[in-house]
Amino acid sequence: MNIPRRAVLHLATGATLAGAFPMSGHAQSRAETLRYVTGANINTLDPCVPGSTRESFGLSMNVYDRLFTFGRKKVDGNWVFDPTVIRGELAQSYEMSPDKLTITIHLRPDANWQDGSPVTAEDIKWSLDRAVSAKSLAPPQFSTGSLTSPDQFRIVDAKTLTVSLAKPDRLALANLCVPYAIMINSKLAKQHATADDPWALQWTKTNTAASGAYIVESYKPGESVILRRNDAWKGGADGKLPFFRRIILQTVPEAATRANLIERGDADLAIDLAASDIPTMEKSAKAKVVSVPQTNGFTHISMNTQIAPFDNPKVRQAIGAALPYEDMFQASLFGRGRRLYGASWTGSPPSIDFPQPMPLKTDPARAKQLLTEAGFPNGFKTSFAFSTGAAATAEPLAALLKEALGKVGIEVDIQKKPDAEFNTMEAEKKLTFFTDSGTAWLPATYYYFYLYFTRDQRWNFASWKNTKIEELSNQARFETDPAKYEAECKEMIEIFADQQPLLMIWQPNHDAVMAKSVDGYTYQFYRQADFRDLVRA
Repeated sequence: MNIPRRAVLHLATGATLAGAFPMSGHAQSRAETLRYVTGANINTLDPCVPGSTRESFGLSMNVYDRLFTFGRKKVDGNWVFDPTVIRGELAQSYEMSPDKLTITIHLRPDANWQDGSPVTAEDIKWSLDRAVSAKSLAPPQFSTGSLTSPDQFRIVDAKTLTVSLAKPDRLALANLCVPYAIMINSKLAKQHATADDPWALQWTKTNTAASGAYIVESYKPGESVILRRNDAWKGGADGKLPFFRRIILQTVPEAATRANLIERGDADLAIDLAASDIPTMEKSAKAKVVSVPQTNGFTHISMNTQIAPFDNPKVRQAIGAALPYEDMFQASLFGRGRRLYGASWTGSPPSIDFPQPMPLKTDPARAKQLLTEAGFPNGFKTSFAFSTGAAATAEPLAALLKEALGKVGIEVDIQKKPDAEFNTMEAEKKLTFFTDSGTAWLPATYYYFYLYFTRDQRWNFASWKNTKIEELSNQARFETDPAKYEAECKEMIEIFADQQPLLMIWQPNHDAVMAKSVDGYTYQFYRQADFRDLVRA
């Protein structure tokens, strides 16, 4: 059944979808259709294409299979991803060699591509070769699991292949679960490859060669996507097909309009409403809110540790003591999230969990003392930046920061920058003092430190250079002794808490607003909706 374009337009205007379905079986069709509205857009069907939006990552998880996926678990009554459980998707099983240097992967014997052809080890090798070789977003991510060369992937037979590692990397398998790890029908994709584009990246922007739970029926970049269920899909955790037969995704730029569509029952799900709208939606007769702290993410206040005066640890510690954390938390997020400040521990942290609450407390007297010890008894002048796109939460944070630092002698000039300018300056390390956020797809402690606090690269927000952190993160990455791994992680956290290259201040809630009839929403590490888990009660 093809849904006419008017059905998609109904969503934007707030009308119902009654006209989208034939009279026969209308109620069943409506019940088995999920209508999802988002403020952003899906700008490619291939998440590996440079410039892909996060919404493209989410779509690909529903359309493409990976070899593996994370499990899920309930925390405080809500479903969240579980990175400690790795289960097969296209893989039926795997074995790890005793030395942890070889992974043998057995494919599902009944897995087919969406065109009906069988999934083979040849397809999987081509997909893995592409992931480490193409000029795309995938190779840097795969390198964090020591997956860097096509020579590491070897076909054993039509349904078996091996992955070889030079060292027993802790995150090799986990990297095969991320959005970039799409498995592709190589025979179909190669028909559209060229000498200049051997991996068919241009073709996969607007076409799919997938095996996943949903098939793309219609794609209008920046506007809408319509998916229909792949009734031959075999990749589910329990062997069952997803509940929803059809998914309609619509870009609706205004947050207030998205909220109104949910409230009226004209849409079923939105995950990017304004924080200020959430309390109202919690009281709605037609909607409910699933709120989960973004446990693999963080909001931070960064200081460029290579530029004076922030190259002085005492200056960074002084700012850490001056800030009004609770006031900022309430003003920015209305208290919706997990605090990463206010801990009472000193020295070694209580666990290797990261991020975890740091011993950051508001203490203006200590801030003044530290500034004096740093050689700034009368304070100094600086600027503090945030992006226009983050203004809803960053603006109140910045105002309170300016006021608090002014009381200890630091004069702050607030700079609200267009997103493109902010991102460019951040990438080029031209921001000295600013706020932003980060998310680690693979929430292992060593990975956080490797990704955010080592090397001269984009995600080292504070441009921190600490030889001991670099040494410990590399040791922990390949550590097979659990006790040594724990000790290495705790030492990294202790150094971070002391040196304060940046201040991790909170983990915002991920708020998913949905019709009361919709259940099963899972908070995923890539912060997008997984339609495969959803049901209508």
